[in-house]
Amino acid sequence: MQNKSIICFRRILRTTTGGSGSCLLSTRSCGHRPSSVFNLFTCHQKSVGERKQRAIFEIRKSHHYSLTPTNTIKLSPSPSQLISNTSNTGREKGTMAEGNNPNKFPLASKYDGLERNLWVEFVELNTKLNPLNLGQGFPDFMPCEKVVKELAKSCDVDANPLLHQYTRGYGHPRLVKALAALYGRLINRSIDPMTEVLVTVGAYGSLFCALMSNVGPGDEVIIIEPFFDCYQPMVKLAGGTCKFIALKPTDPTDETSASWKLDTNELASMFNSKTKAIILNTPNNPLGKVFTKSELEIIADLCKEFNVIVISDEVYEWLVYDGNEHIRIASLDGMWDRTITIGSAGKTFSLTGWKLGWSYGPKELIKNMSIAHQNSVYVCQTPGQEALGAALEKEIKRLGTPASFFLQNGNRFERTARSHDSISEGSWT
Repeated sequence: MQNKSIICFRRILRTTTGGSGSCLLSTRSCGHRPSSVFNLFTCHQKSVGERKQRAIFEIRKSHHYSLTPTNTIKLSPSPSQLISNTSNTGREKGTMAEGNNPNKFPLASKYDGLERNLWVEFVELNTKLNPLNLGQGFPDFMPCEKVVKELAKSCDVDANPLLHQYTRGYGHPRLVKALAALYGRLINRSIDPMTEVLVTVGAYGSLFCALMSNVGPGDEVIIIEPFFDCYQPMVKLAGGTCKFIALKPTDPTDETSASWKLDTNELASMFNSKTKAIILNTPNNPLGKVFTKSELEIIADLCKEFNVIVISDEVYEWLVYDGNEHIRIASLDGMWDRTITIGSAGKTFSLTGWKLGWSYGPKELIKNMSIAHQNSVYVCQTPGQEALGAALEKEIKRLGTPASFFLQNGNRFERTARSHDSISEGSWT
């Protein structure tokens, strides 16, 4: 048997069980994303009859990494490091840069410092090593059968031929109507599908449009640590300034994410006249923390006091343990008018390859996002939107019942987590 390399996160492999605020985020079978503050990995190589070999290495921002045939780790300067060493004079005058490399076509300065991307490196490693990849977000089992069958229907030769053409730029009518009906029921308000819902290229696209259209030079954006790696570079690209505040464990005897909290005084000190937005991620990736109603109310009160937008990343909304509740901050008093809520088909139905996400919120904020959307990707693929809309129409009728896919999927991941919770570090085979 050939040797098999396994690259996996050493953090959050053990999901929490029990306790208030514990959310199931298995290692990306449901879409695990790393925070931008930890980069610790394990390289584990084994073959039948041979001893295990394990090497722990850290991927630093200023280095590339590679595995040599002898399984040692080789670090070399990254392209971004080389680029950062290039004189700005070369950029301005179009002269020859260091090393006699032409510098007539440099990267636009707005992207300085954003050259590296964790997921690009994962894909490259995955291609080279053919590993069991526990670091990136796609399951190795079939996604929701009902949605896949709806896609087959929309692509059938007897289906409407227009389903293979461009659809409405801000979201396929069937899908936005289904999303408006679903979330209108969940937050107990009427949502206009044509002005208060936007379909984007994944939740990533929603985050991009929300930040590009609402943040500019001089604006500050509060980011709660740990966080999804794209928050910081998107704020920078929009011209904003990141302000960080960390969730911290408050009870050393509590092994769940429930004890990780924000210091309320520190949080209050972050808000000022320059604060434009706060990015909230609940359930949080990578901790799995579900923010309680009282915690959300503290954030909401500050946002109302300082007139701040909430960009609420809720892509894991259905993956919450029994005994806990996911509360949408847009449902709190006075928060609809200042909240953009983001969801994802990839996380909800394990359809990461479809790249369909959405945002819902007040028409003014969705209009801003729509302008950013129409001036970038403009429109998302039609067949998947039709299929997703049809599937959601059926799921709305099943909400709160044992037949609900949302309930079944969350329960399945919780059972999986509990069955593996006793696996200790180093016991991989």
